[in-house]
Amino acid sequence: MQVLRAVVTSGSVTAAARNLGYTPSAVSQQMAALEKEAGIALLERTGRGVRPTDAGRLLTEYAVAIGKQLAEAETALAGLRSGRTGRVSMRYFTTAGAALVAPALASLRRAQPDVRVELKLADPDDPMPEVRDGHADLALVVRPQGQLGVEGVRFEHLLDDRYHAVLPAGHPLAAKRLIDMTDLADEPWVASESPGPCLDPILEACGAAGFSPDFVVESGDYATAQGFVAAGLGVSLVPELGLDTPHSGVVVREVHNPVPVRSIYAAVRGPAPDRPAVRGLLDALRDAVAQLGETSAGSSGAA
Repeated sequence: MQVLRAVVTSGSVTAAARNLGYTPSAVSQQMAALEKEAGIALLERTGRGVRPTDAGRLLTEYAVAIGKQLAEAETALAGLRSGRTGRVSMRYFTTAGAALVAPALASLRRAQPDVRVELKLADPDDPMPEVRDGHADLALVVRPQGQLGVEGVRFEHLLDDRYHAVLPAGHPLAAKRLIDMTDLADEPWVASESPGPCLDPILEACGAAGFSPDFVVESGDYATAQGFVAAGLGVSLVPELGLDTPHSGVVVREVHNPVPVRSIYAAVRGPAPDRPAVRGLLDALRDAVAQLGETSAGSSGAA
């Protein structure tokens, strides 16, 4: 049909062949085959050239539309190959939202405005099945180093999020800039985490320091935990990403011996190379982590 379009546009088989880089014989064979498939004459001779019949004119109009659609398809494919366009489905957990996800998406939008990101909070149990089964391309997860073997999922480390001690304002330990984990052994504790990969680093650090925390209050989020601490109900450990808005009634101090840390990974579907849009999102997340590190370093220097 594109050859027919060339013949109709140029007015002759010879001219169409020259424009297409074919021989006149090859163009004539193409026209004969197309007329046979159409079951009706498409061209009629006029002097030294040809002109389309009604059927030829009709098919030429469709050839123009098809050519336009093919060009659009080629442009769309080029956009996908380069990462300029595409769709990525992502799962995340709450404390990663403001600190990592928001700046990463803003950066991605500036660099690749035609990439669409479907963003949802992760399943409270485990987003791995969604990633493994293809319902999500990428998920932000907290994962122990020894639990990175999930079939169909690849883990890329983003950052280690250190826990900090959160104390009531005026607490005797608030006078110290660095708190030893053993200093917290006899304190009542406010649980800032539910059982799982975020609570495990706290329990492991306490165990390494020779004690088990006495949880007297449970909270569902870090803001609530800080409220309980501010009320004097106990002390808590909260990761740095959860301290973007410290409560006015608490003080935050670094801890050591040991330092509790939760490791945050991007879980990506499949062992194959990432689609360009997915790679763009991963790069944006890494940039957000780098900016977060620069901000933390600046804050530490100012302190």
